[in-house]
Amino acid sequence: MNEYRVKGLSCVSCTLELERRIRKLEHGNEASLSYTSGKLRLPPLVSLQAVEKLLKEERAFIVQEVGEKTSENDPAVGHKHEHGCGHDHGHDHEHGHPQQHEHEDDHEHGQEHTTGHQQKHCHDHDHGDSHQHKGHDHSHEHGHDGHDHDHSHAHGGSLLENKGLIAAAVLYGAAFFAQEYWISGLIITLYLISIFLSGYTTFMRGLRNLLKLRFNIDTLMTIALIGAIGIQEWKEAAFVSLLFGINEWLEGLGMEKARRSMSALLDSAPKEALTVVNGTEKLVPIASLRRGDLVIVKPGSQIPSDGKVAGGRSSVSEAAITGESLPVDKTVGDPVFGGSLNNEGVLHVEIEKAYHDSSLAKILHLVAEAQETKTPTELFINRFSRIYTPIIMIIAAVVILVPPLLLDGSWSKWLYQGLAVLIVGCPCALILSSPIAIISGITRNARNGILVKGGVYLEQLGKINTLAFDKTGTLTRGVPVVEEAIVYEEERFFTIAGTIERSSSHPLAKAIMKAVTDHGAELLHAEDIETLPGRGVKAVISGQTYWLGNEHSLAHLVVQPEVQEQLKQLKERGLTVVLVADDANVLGFFGIADEIREESSAVMNALHHLGMKRTVMLTGDHAISAQKVAQRVGVTEYYAELLPEDKVNKIQELAKEGRVAMIGDGINDAPALAFANLGIAMGKGTDSAIETADIVLMQDHLGKLPEAIRVAKRMNRIIFFNISCALGLKLIALLLTIPGWLTLWIAILSDMGATVFVTLVSLTILIGANKPIEPTQKRRHGG
Repeated sequence: MNEYRVKGLSCVSCTLELERRIRKLEHGNEASLSYTSGKLRLPPLVSLQAVEKLLKEERAFIVQEVGEKTSENDPAVGHKHEHGCGHDHGHDHEHGHPQQHEHEDDHEHGQEHTTGHQQKHCHDHDHGDSHQHKGHDHSHEHGHDGHDHDHSHAHGGSLLENKGLIAAAVLYGAAFFAQEYWISGLIITLYLISIFLSGYTTFMRGLRNLLKLRFNIDTLMTIALIGAIGIQEWKEAAFVSLLFGINEWLEGLGMEKARRSMSALLDSAPKEALTVVNGTEKLVPIASLRRGDLVIVKPGSQIPSDGKVAGGRSSVSEAAITGESLPVDKTVGDPVFGGSLNNEGVLHVEIEKAYHDSSLAKILHLVAEAQETKTPTELFINRFSRIYTPIIMIIAAVVILVPPLLLDGSWSKWLYQGLAVLIVGCPCALILSSPIAIISGITRNARNGILVKGGVYLEQLGKINTLAFDKTGTLTRGVPVVEEAIVYEEERFFTIAGTIERSSSHPLAKAIMKAVTDHGAELLHAEDIETLPGRGVKAVISGQTYWLGNEHSLAHLVVQPEVQEQLKQLKERGLTVVLVADDANVLGFFGIADEIREESSAVMNALHHLGMKRTVMLTGDHAISAQKVAQRVGVTEYYAELLPEDKVNKIQELAKEGRVAMIGDGINDAPALAFANLGIAMGKGTDSAIETADIVLMQDHLGKLPEAIRVAKRMNRIIFFNISCALGLKLIALLLTIPGWLTLWIAILSDMGATVFVTLVSLTILIGANKPIEPTQKRRHGG
């Protein structure tokens, strides 16, 4: 698929009609045109000239081929625009659900970068309003400081168009207030000029549609204008034309606000990196970075790509990646994310991933892609809108013909009523009920460190009533800690344990070493260490033999009853027991558990308050340990000793009883994530889990999950409210035709009011304070 940036799209319904016409072109059945992002996707064999001709008819035009920048694909430098060059920048990708998504070239994220560099275009410019691209075989350069020749007529960005609307409003006001003082010919002339200035483009589009028997909002408005002028309702015709022009402008303004919120997020990528090669510093585009490169990150600069600190010390803000507001201290060996902001010290960072593979690049790519997906609600509205306009025209015809023919009504009165019905039937408010709310919801969550891979998943998140959690790494930290130590000989217990375990990389050994270090024990030298498979370790220290391990490592001892009782109590509490003994006595033992995340209990309470009916923990751990975690966290139910395939079966069982989302972080969670109605992954989990999931929490905790669900539920409520308002206002206006009370004034105000209202209501999703549940513990060094 080739991708292009399109400007001048006037409204959602017009864009849908334009997309349908492009798909009718030869080889164009898979083409797509998005009003929300302004992107056009074309199969390589589609004639670009034919597409540009269709766009020109709607006063829209192509300004940029997405993904075609410099040879290094550097987002920081000038763009090379070559229309119709025929490169395929797309590939298909699946992540465990039936939907297919077309990704852009691996390091192109859909954002439009404008810089002060000259732009080289492979087409001529006809600098009229149509911005027609005549040729594709020669080039010329501009020094336009990066602007993109936006001649859009309906988005508030065209100064000329705004002047036209202002002039139309002034002339209308002059004619309205002077109608009792000036001659009627002058008043009619002023109204006609006002109609021309505010409604010319709509009238011409509608006239072309009418001649080709295509029916959309432009067709409705054109018929209404012709009819109003035909019955000499000059004032109301001018009012309809003026308010419709203002309505289109405000509609575009609302969408542009949502787009700017998304663009601000997409423009957060760093542009250049300061590399060190053979002791020489060099500024290079981030796209040229490769694994192993060494870069210098100065205070106030962004880290260009994922890597690890090779030198220096500083605090780093990871808000762009994780949504966390507090900075994290970084020193040598600590990992860092591309896009993170270095606060005070100079850091030397060894790059571990090329930029297009970095965390930030993947986030921006998926967020940009998320704009293109359509929710079931959007798809239904779009399908409905295709039959909605013809139905409205039929109703208008009935209103015009039936009363005069059958009820002896006045032709002029019911013609007027029929024209008002046409205006009431404008589907703009209905079609806008969903897309602005969705893009606002995706943007807000992305700002908060929650990556939603499409509007369909955000809509589903708001409807989930069952949440299934993996235990290890999700509800718990996945890091063993010593929860309790029972010591019989304190002088030797910690010293022997530390001496044996200090060279081990086993997670339990690390937990024991932390307890030994906290105790301040002095370590000795182990003369001989032998691993006992399935039991533990045997070592000789200072000429004496010691054992460290599970109960089976004590086969050489007769364990006292009181020791056996304490051992039994720890096991009943779900703790893993590691014993230390010499050849005659037990010196003591450690009770080790996976540390429960501090926020897990508060998250469960918040989820239950949000109306989550079931919270289920799925784990492969033994039942006693699972019960302990479930009770402390507060899930409604739990299932233990599950293999990955058992988790899938349990998810399928839960899905029969409700809408299920699965949350996990490991490779073993990927199958369950794929089979759930919605998969949610921890951002610091494995790549397979993140790839399979539909939503990614970029933090290493669940604290922002309730906020994500809150935003999703709010978005769904707003979409339902918008649809109800749009249809309700139209229904009320149509009912006014029964007593003959509907006027063109009421019609256009109800249509314009509904469109502006649903736009403003949708944008409220971007407003309001977030309420994340943050971990209560102090941040550990290095994050």
